[in-house]
Amino acid sequence: MMITITEFEDVDARKLMDIYAESNYENTDYFFPDEPDKDVAVRMVEEGFLDYLKNGFFTQPGASYRVLEENGIWVSALRLNRIQSDLYYLEALETRPDRRGKGYATLLLSGVLESLKRDGPFRLCDCVSKKNAASLKVHEKCGVRIVSDEGYDYLNEEADDHDFGLEYRYPGE
Repeated sequence: MMITITEFEDVDARKLMDIYAESNYENTDYFFPDEPDKDVAVRMVEEGFLDYLKNGFFTQPGASYRVLEENGIWVSALRLNRIQSDLYYLEALETRPDRRGKGYATLLLSGVLESLKRDGPFRLCDCVSKKNAASLKVHEKCGVRIVSDEGYDYLNEEADDHDFGLEYRYPGE
């Protein structure tokens, strides 16, 4: 079942952090390189992540989290921002480490695209690391195409040559 979350109060922090567990662990070196205790550093990353959601992400008009839930477990998630009436920016598509390789990200992304089609023509943009073959494959399965050798972050209004720019266009019926 796909869940749409539009307010921070509806986020189950533990279930969401379980999805991003691997990334949060990896981000400890970036955000807290001087913290020797990895468990403490992970908690600090999680607190920062949740603070961003509460005081940044969910304060933006048209921002939503989309979560795929199976048997009460949140297995995959992504953030979706409505930039303009027909332009969306997707970020942070991830699946729980213990649930990868089972098609959950593809199911979630396909479901999001189908739900957006109900409102008519749109364009969805995303940035994916050039090193992230698994994510690129998921996007490709869903019809999202590489359109640029440089990703563009619509929220921070900056380009990054470590990412590909991806796009999905739905012209409507």
